[in-house]
Amino acid sequence: MVEYIGIEGIRRIVGRMGPAAFMEGLAAEIEADYGRWNDFDKSARHAIHSPGGVIELMPTSDGRMYSFKYVNGHPRNTARGLLTVTAFGVLADVETGYPLLLSELTVTTALRTAAMSALAAKSMARTDSHVMALIGNGAQSDFQAIAFHHMLGIRQLRLYDLDSLATEKLARNLRTLNLPGMQVTCCRSAAEAVQGADIVTTLTADKRNAIVLTPGMVVPGMHINAVGGDSPGKTELHADILRRSDVRVVVEYEPQSRIEGEIQQMPASFAVTEFAEVLSGAAPGRASPAEVTIFDSVGFALEDYSALRYLHKLQLENAQSRQQIDLIPDIDNPKNLFGLLAHTQSGAARQNAWGPSQLAVTPG
Repeated sequence: MVEYIGIEGIRRIVGRMGPAAFMEGLAAEIEADYGRWNDFDKSARHAIHSPGGVIELMPTSDGRMYSFKYVNGHPRNTARGLLTVTAFGVLADVETGYPLLLSELTVTTALRTAAMSALAAKSMARTDSHVMALIGNGAQSDFQAIAFHHMLGIRQLRLYDLDSLATEKLARNLRTLNLPGMQVTCCRSAAEAVQGADIVTTLTADKRNAIVLTPGMVVPGMHINAVGGDSPGKTELHADILRRSDVRVVVEYEPQSRIEGEIQQMPASFAVTEFAEVLSGAAPGRASPAEVTIFDSVGFALEDYSALRYLHKLQLENAQSRQQIDLIPDIDNPKNLFGLLAHTQSGAARQNAWGPSQLAVTPG
Protein backbone atom coordinates (compact mmCIF):
# COMPACT_ATOMS: atom_id res chain seq x y z
CA MET A 1 0.00 0.00 0.00
CA VAL A 2 1.11 3.53 -0.80
CA GLU A 3 0.52 6.51 1.48
CA TYR A 4 -1.90 8.99 -0.09
CA ILE A 5 -2.61 12.65 0.62
CA GLY A 6 -5.46 14.22 -1.32
CA ILE A 7 -7.13 17.60 -0.98
CA GLU A 8 -8.92 16.63 2.23
CA GLY A 9 -5.66 15.23 3.55
CA ILE A 10 -3.69 18.44 3.02
CA ARG A 11 -6.57 20.42 4.53
CA ARG A 12 -6.36 18.26 7.67
CA ILE A 13 -2.58 18.55 7.93
CA VAL A 14 -2.42 22.32 7.42
CA GLY A 15 -5.57 22.85 9.48
CA ARG A 16 -4.02 20.98 12.40
CA MET A 17 -0.77 22.97 12.28
CA GLY A 18 -1.93 26.29 10.83
CA PRO A 19 -0.52 27.55 7.49
CA ALA A 20 2.13 29.78 9.08
CA ALA A 21 3.62 26.97 11.19
CA PHE A 22 3.37 24.53 8.27
CA MET A 23 5.33 26.89 6.00
CA GLU A 24 7.92 27.59 8.66
CA GLY A 25 8.44 23.86 9.14
CA LEU A 26 8.60 23.32 5.39
CA ALA A 27 11.14 26.16 5.03
CA ALA A 28 13.34 24.37 7.58
CA GLU A 29 13.15 21.16 5.52
CA ILE A 30 14.01 23.05 2.31
CA GLU A 31 16.95 24.74 4.04
CA ALA A 32 18.25 21.38 5.26
CA ASP A 33 18.03 19.89 1.77
CA TYR A 34 19.68 22.88 0.10
CA GLY A 35 22.40 22.45 2.71
CA ARG A 36 23.29 19.11 1.08
CA TRP A 37 23.03 20.47 -2.45
CA ASN A 38 25.78 18.25 -3.82
CA ASP A 39 23.91 15.08 -2.79
CA PHE A 40 21.18 15.69 -5.35
CA ASP A 41 20.87 14.66 -8.97
CA LYS A 42 19.82 17.92 -10.60
CA SER A 43 18.34 18.81 -13.98
CA ALA A 44 16.17 21.49 -15.48
CA ARG A 45 12.56 20.42 -15.56
CA HIS A 46 11.12 18.79 -18.65
CA ALA A 47 8.53 21.11 -20.17
CA ILE A 48 5.98 20.66 -22.96
CA HIS A 49 4.74 24.06 -24.11
CA SER A 50 1.50 24.84 -25.91
CA PRO A 51 -0.16 28.12 -26.91
CA GLY A 52 -2.26 28.03 -23.73
CA GLY A 53 0.40 27.06 -21.20
CA VAL A 54 2.92 24.46 -20.15
CA ILE A 55 2.98 20.98 -18.59
CA GLU A 56 6.15 20.04 -16.72
CA LEU A 57 7.82 17.14 -14.93
CA MET A 58 10.26 17.99 -12.13
CA PRO A 59 12.41 15.05 -10.92
CA THR A 60 15.29 14.81 -8.46
CA SER A 61 16.95 12.29 -6.13
CA ASP A 62 19.52 12.21 -3.36
CA GLY A 63 20.31 8.54 -3.97
CA ARG A 64 18.02 7.34 -1.17
CA MET A 65 14.72 8.88 -2.17
CA TYR A 66 13.43 9.99 -5.55
CA SER A 67 10.64 12.46 -6.25
CA PHE A 68 8.88 14.02 -9.16
CA LYS A 69 6.16 16.60 -9.58
CA TYR A 70 3.69 16.92 -12.43
CA VAL A 71 2.64 20.56 -12.74
CA ASN A 72 0.93 22.74 -15.30
CA GLY A 73 0.74 26.49 -15.82
CA HIS A 74 -2.18 27.76 -17.88
CA PRO A 75 -2.82 31.50 -17.25
CA ARG A 76 -6.05 31.57 -19.25
CA ASN A 77 -7.66 28.87 -17.13
CA THR A 78 -9.17 31.35 -14.68
CA ALA A 79 -11.47 32.66 -17.44
CA ARG A 80 -12.93 29.11 -17.55
CA GLY A 81 -13.25 28.89 -13.79
CA LEU A 82 -10.18 26.62 -13.60
CA LEU A 83 -6.96 26.93 -11.61
CA THR A 84 -3.88 28.34 -13.34
CA VAL A 85 -1.65 25.75 -11.64
CA THR A 86 -2.42 22.17 -10.63
CA ALA A 87 0.05 19.54 -9.47
CA PHE A 88 0.63 16.16 -7.90
CA GLY A 89 3.80 14.33 -6.90
CA VAL A 90 5.40 11.05 -5.90
CA LEU A 91 8.07 10.22 -3.33
CA ALA A 92 9.78 6.86 -3.89
CA ASP A 93 12.39 4.60 -2.33
CA VAL A 94 15.44 4.43 -4.60
CA GLU A 95 16.55 0.99 -3.42
CA THR A 96 13.33 -0.76 -4.46
CA GLY A 97 11.81 1.78 -6.82
CA TYR A 98 8.56 1.47 -4.87
CA PRO A 99 6.52 4.66 -4.39
CA LEU A 100 6.09 5.66 -0.77
CA LEU A 101 3.69 8.58 -1.19
CA LEU A 102 1.31 9.91 -3.82
CA SER A 103 0.22 13.42 -2.91
CA GLU A 104 -1.65 16.41 -4.17
CA LEU A 105 0.75 19.29 -4.77
CA THR A 106 -1.57 22.04 -5.99
CA VAL A 107 -2.06 23.49 -2.51
CA THR A 108 1.36 22.29 -1.39
CA THR A 109 3.11 24.06 -4.29
CA ALA A 110 1.62 27.35 -3.15
CA LEU A 111 2.78 26.62 0.40
CA ARG A 112 6.30 25.59 -0.64
CA THR A 113 6.71 28.56 -3.02
CA ALA A 114 5.86 30.97 -0.22
CA ALA A 115 8.10 29.08 2.20
CA MET A 116 10.99 29.25 -0.28
CA SER A 117 10.38 32.96 -0.93
CA ALA A 118 10.49 33.74 2.79
CA LEU A 119 13.54 31.54 3.32
CA ALA A 120 15.44 33.35 0.56
CA ALA A 121 14.34 36.75 1.85
CA LYS A 122 15.71 35.94 5.31
CA SER A 123 19.16 35.78 3.70
CA MET A 124 18.71 38.60 1.21
CA ALA A 125 16.33 41.29 2.47
CA ARG A 126 17.40 43.99 4.93
CA THR A 127 16.77 42.91 8.50
CA ASP A 128 14.70 46.06 9.11
CA SER A 129 12.23 45.22 6.31
CA HIS A 130 8.62 45.66 7.43
CA VAL A 131 6.74 46.82 4.30
CA MET A 132 6.03 44.55 1.34
CA ALA A 133 4.31 45.26 -1.96
CA LEU A 134 2.36 42.32 -3.41
CA ILE A 135 1.83 42.82 -7.13
CA GLY A 136 -0.42 40.09 -8.45
CA ASN A 137 -3.08 39.11 -5.92
CA GLY A 138 -4.20 35.74 -7.25
CA ALA A 139 -3.99 32.21 -5.86
CA GLN A 140 -0.41 32.45 -4.54
CA SER A 141 -0.65 35.84 -2.85
CA ASP A 142 -2.33 34.81 0.42
CA PHE A 143 0.39 32.25 1.12
CA GLN A 144 3.15 34.80 0.48
CA ALA A 145 1.51 37.31 2.81
CA ILE A 146 1.25 34.78 5.64
CA ALA A 147 4.82 33.49 5.20
CA PHE A 148 6.42 36.94 5.12
CA HIS A 149 4.37 38.12 8.09
CA HIS A 150 5.27 35.06 10.16
CA MET A 151 8.89 34.50 9.13
CA LEU A 152 10.15 38.05 8.40
CA GLY A 153 7.95 40.31 10.48
CA ILE A 154 6.26 42.13 7.60
CA ARG A 155 3.66 44.43 9.10
CA GLN A 156 2.47 46.47 6.10
CA LEU A 157 1.19 45.03 2.83
CA ARG A 158 0.58 47.17 -0.23
CA LEU A 159 -1.58 45.32 -2.76
CA TYR A 160 -2.10 45.74 -6.49
CA ASP A 161 -3.56 43.61 -9.28
CA LEU A 162 -4.93 44.50 -12.71
CA ASP A 163 -8.01 42.59 -11.55
CA SER A 164 -9.45 44.64 -8.69
CA LEU A 165 -11.57 41.66 -7.63
CA ALA A 166 -8.38 39.71 -6.94
CA THR A 167 -7.14 42.50 -4.69
CA GLU A 168 -10.50 42.57 -2.90
CA LYS A 169 -10.25 38.81 -2.41
CA LEU A 170 -6.79 39.05 -0.88
CA ALA A 171 -7.71 41.98 1.37
CA ARG A 172 -10.82 40.12 2.55
CA ASN A 173 -8.85 36.95 3.32
CA LEU A 174 -6.24 38.96 5.22
CA ARG A 175 -8.94 40.61 7.30
CA THR A 176 -10.35 37.16 8.12
CA LEU A 177 -6.89 35.91 9.12
CA ASN A 178 -6.44 38.90 11.40
CA LEU A 179 -2.65 38.72 11.27
CA PRO A 180 -1.25 40.51 14.37
CA GLY A 181 -0.17 44.08 13.64
CA MET A 182 -0.80 43.81 9.89
CA GLN A 183 -1.85 46.90 7.93
CA VAL A 184 -3.21 46.41 4.41
CA THR A 185 -3.41 49.09 1.72
CA CYS A 186 -5.07 48.52 -1.67
CA CYS A 187 -3.28 50.51 -4.38
CA ARG A 188 -4.31 51.74 -7.83
CA SER A 189 -1.09 50.89 -9.66
CA ALA A 190 2.12 48.92 -9.31
CA ALA A 191 4.03 52.20 -9.01
CA GLU A 192 1.85 53.21 -6.06
CA ALA A 193 2.21 49.78 -4.44
CA VAL A 194 6.03 49.88 -4.35
CA GLN A 195 6.19 53.30 -2.69
CA GLY A 196 7.92 52.82 0.66
CA ALA A 197 8.24 49.04 0.17
CA ASP A 198 11.28 47.25 1.54
CA ILE A 199 10.33 44.05 -0.28
CA VAL A 200 8.48 43.77 -3.59
CA THR A 201 6.91 40.41 -4.50
CA THR A 202 5.71 39.99 -8.08
CA LEU A 203 3.20 37.18 -8.69
CA THR A 204 1.68 37.85 -12.10
CA ALA A 205 0.53 35.03 -14.36
CA ASP A 206 0.57 36.34 -17.95
CA LYS A 207 2.59 34.12 -20.27
CA ARG A 208 4.51 36.99 -21.87
CA ASN A 209 7.50 39.26 -21.36
CA ALA A 210 5.61 41.66 -19.14
CA ILE A 211 7.12 44.72 -17.47
CA VAL A 212 5.64 44.74 -13.99
CA LEU A 213 8.57 46.66 -12.48
CA THR A 214 10.48 49.41 -14.27
CA PRO A 215 13.89 50.80 -13.23
CA GLY A 216 12.35 53.95 -11.75
CA MET A 217 10.30 51.85 -9.30
CA VAL A 218 13.37 50.21 -7.75
CA VAL A 219 15.22 52.02 -4.96
CA PRO A 220 18.48 51.20 -3.14
CA GLY A 221 18.11 48.58 -0.43
CA MET A 222 15.01 46.97 -1.95
CA HIS A 223 14.60 43.20 -2.11
CA ILE A 224 12.64 41.87 -5.10
CA ASN A 225 11.00 38.47 -4.79
CA ALA A 226 10.34 37.76 -8.49
CA VAL A 227 8.03 34.74 -8.60
CA GLY A 228 5.85 35.11 -11.70
CA GLY A 229 8.55 34.95 -14.38
CA ASP A 230 8.90 31.17 -14.47
CA SER A 231 8.87 29.90 -18.05
CA PRO A 232 10.45 30.81 -21.40
CA GLY A 233 9.03 34.05 -22.72
CA LYS A 234 7.47 34.90 -19.32
CA THR A 235 9.15 37.63 -17.29
CA GLU A 236 8.14 40.51 -14.99
CA LEU A 237 11.18 42.80 -14.61
CA HIS A 238 12.49 45.34 -17.09
CA ALA A 239 15.90 44.09 -18.19
CA ASP A 240 17.53 47.38 -17.13
CA ILE A 241 16.78 46.51 -13.50
CA LEU A 242 19.04 43.47 -13.85
CA ARG A 243 21.73 45.60 -15.48
CA ARG A 244 22.04 47.96 -12.51
CA SER A 245 25.50 48.00 -10.98
CA ASP A 246 24.07 47.66 -7.45
CA VAL A 247 22.02 44.52 -8.18
CA ARG A 248 22.69 41.02 -6.84
CA VAL A 249 20.67 38.17 -8.41
CA VAL A 250 20.20 34.85 -6.63
CA VAL A 251 18.66 31.84 -8.39
CA GLU A 252 17.76 28.31 -7.37
CA TYR A 253 19.43 26.23 -10.10
CA GLU A 254 21.26 28.30 -12.70
CA PRO A 255 20.81 26.02 -15.77
CA GLN A 256 17.02 26.07 -15.27
CA SER A 257 16.83 29.78 -14.42
CA ARG A 258 18.75 30.67 -17.60
CA ILE A 259 15.85 29.17 -19.54
CA GLU A 260 12.88 30.25 -17.44
CA GLY A 261 13.76 33.04 -15.03
CA GLU A 262 14.19 36.77 -15.30
CA ILE A 263 17.80 36.12 -16.33
CA GLN A 264 16.61 34.60 -19.62
CA GLN A 265 16.75 38.24 -20.76
CA MET A 266 20.48 38.42 -20.06
CA PRO A 267 23.59 37.06 -21.84
CA ALA A 268 25.23 33.86 -20.62
CA SER A 269 28.03 35.93 -19.10
CA PHE A 270 25.62 37.66 -16.69
CA ALA A 271 26.72 36.72 -13.16
CA VAL A 272 24.29 35.11 -10.72
CA THR A 273 24.59 33.28 -7.40
CA GLU A 274 22.86 29.99 -6.61
CA PHE A 275 20.91 29.93 -3.35
CA ALA A 276 22.90 26.95 -2.06
CA GLU A 277 26.01 29.15 -2.16
CA VAL A 278 24.26 31.73 0.02
CA LEU A 279 23.20 29.12 2.58
CA SER A 280 26.69 27.60 2.73
CA GLY A 281 28.29 31.02 3.26
CA ALA A 282 30.23 30.76 0.00
CA ALA A 283 28.49 33.94 -1.21
CA PRO A 284 26.53 36.67 0.57
CA GLY A 285 22.81 37.13 0.04
CA ARG A 286 23.32 40.86 0.54
CA ALA A 287 26.62 42.74 0.58
CA SER A 288 25.33 46.07 1.94
CA PRO A 289 22.14 47.77 3.11
CA ALA A 290 22.01 49.78 -0.13
CA GLU A 291 22.33 46.80 -2.47
CA VAL A 292 19.29 45.77 -4.54
CA THR A 293 18.75 42.03 -4.20
CA ILE A 294 16.63 39.90 -6.54
CA PHE A 295 15.50 36.36 -5.86
CA ASP A 296 14.78 35.10 -9.36
CA SER A 297 12.44 32.32 -8.29
CA VAL A 298 11.19 29.75 -10.80
CA GLY A 299 10.62 26.79 -8.47
CA PHE A 300 13.06 23.88 -8.41
CA ALA A 301 12.51 20.14 -7.99
CA LEU A 302 14.50 19.99 -4.74
CA GLU A 303 11.83 22.14 -3.06
CA ASP A 304 9.13 19.65 -4.10
CA TYR A 305 11.32 16.80 -2.85
CA SER A 306 11.48 18.62 0.51
CA ALA A 307 7.72 19.14 0.50
CA LEU A 308 6.96 15.49 -0.29
CA ARG A 309 9.43 14.28 2.34
CA TYR A 310 7.89 16.67 4.88
CA LEU A 311 4.35 15.52 4.04
CA HIS A 312 5.40 11.87 4.28
CA LYS A 313 6.87 12.47 7.73
CA LEU A 314 3.75 14.30 8.93
CA GLN A 315 1.53 11.57 7.50
CA LEU A 316 3.39 8.80 9.34
CA GLU A 317 3.30 10.77 12.61
CA ASN A 318 -0.51 10.94 12.53
CA ALA A 319 -1.76 7.36 12.36
CA GLN A 320 -5.42 8.32 12.81
CA SER A 321 -5.56 10.41 9.64
CA ARG A 322 -3.41 8.19 7.41
CA GLN A 323 -4.86 7.12 4.08
CA GLN A 324 -3.41 4.48 1.76
CA ILE A 325 -4.17 3.32 -1.78
CA ASP A 326 -3.47 0.02 -3.52
CA LEU A 327 -1.35 1.51 -6.27
CA ILE A 328 1.20 -1.34 -6.34
CA PRO A 329 0.23 -5.05 -6.55
CA ASP A 330 0.83 -7.10 -3.40
CA ILE A 331 1.33 -10.68 -4.56
CA ASP A 332 2.89 -13.82 -3.05
CA ASN A 333 4.86 -14.70 -6.18
CA PRO A 334 6.44 -11.63 -7.79
CA LYS A 335 7.07 -13.67 -10.96
CA ASN A 336 3.35 -14.35 -11.39
CA LEU A 337 1.90 -10.90 -12.02
CA PHE A 338 -0.63 -12.40 -14.45
CA GLY A 339 -1.99 -14.48 -11.61
CA LEU A 340 -3.34 -11.29 -10.06
CA LEU A 341 -5.81 -11.08 -12.95
CA ALA A 342 -6.42 -14.78 -13.47
CA HIS A 343 -7.40 -15.32 -9.83
CA THR A 344 -10.09 -12.64 -9.84
CA GLN A 345 -12.50 -15.15 -11.41
CA SER A 346 -13.03 -18.85 -10.87
CA GLY A 347 -14.46 -21.88 -12.59
CA ALA A 348 -16.75 -21.35 -15.57
CA ALA A 349 -16.53 -17.57 -15.26
CA ARG A 350 -12.76 -17.68 -15.68
CA GLN A 351 -13.04 -20.11 -18.60
CA ASN A 352 -15.51 -17.83 -20.36
CA ALA A 353 -13.33 -14.79 -19.74
CA TRP A 354 -10.01 -16.27 -20.83
CA GLY A 355 -11.26 -18.96 -23.27
CA PRO A 356 -10.65 -22.72 -23.16
CA SER A 357 -7.11 -23.85 -22.60
CA GLN A 358 -5.40 -24.95 -25.82
CA LEU A 359 -1.96 -25.25 -24.27
CA ALA A 360 -0.51 -28.60 -23.34
CA VAL A 361 2.27 -28.37 -20.76
CA THR A 362 4.82 -31.15 -20.79
CA PRO A 363 6.72 -31.73 -17.55
CA GLY A 364 10.45 -31.12 -17.92
